[in-house]
Amino acid sequence: MISKRTKYGLKALLYLGKKYEKGPILVSEIATEESIPQKFLEAILLDLKNHGILQSKKGKGGGYLLGRSPDLITFGEVIRILDGPIALLPCISQTSYQKCEECHDEETCGLRILMKEVRDVTSGILDGTTLARLMDKVNNAKMEVNGAVMYTI
Repeated sequence: MISKRTKYGLKALLYLGKKYEKGPILVSEIATEESIPQKFLEAILLDLKNHGILQSKKGKGGGYLLGRSPDLITFGEVIRILDGPIALLPCISQTSYQKCEECHDEETCGLRILMKEVRDVTSGILDGTTLARLMDKVNNAKMEVNGAVMYTI
């Protein structure tokens, strides 16, 4: 399960993705539009800025904006920044590997074999989904919903 911190960070990135190339967006606007506590959001956005996902501008007309194009930001990257490794066990983590203390034979451990498959599939989806790709999926879903509503009138 992802943390609220990551959930809020992803929601904020989707909001900034919709506003891409429209200039900096105030934290207060993102917080209000996405129903995120502003102080909590400020800390999340600062962390994403420190990792190069976002840029910020101070002063009048300031705020946050994406540091890269939405097609170059993946959900896997953001989740790892905000929550750490995606792996469910430390012995299969690609970024924070640790041997399990109770494991006698890592290569034949059934739990490790299964959780590695879970990690590979999950990472494949998250690393293969960019902000731009998800925004397209959201737009398509909205068009389908709006189309269905129009037929029921």
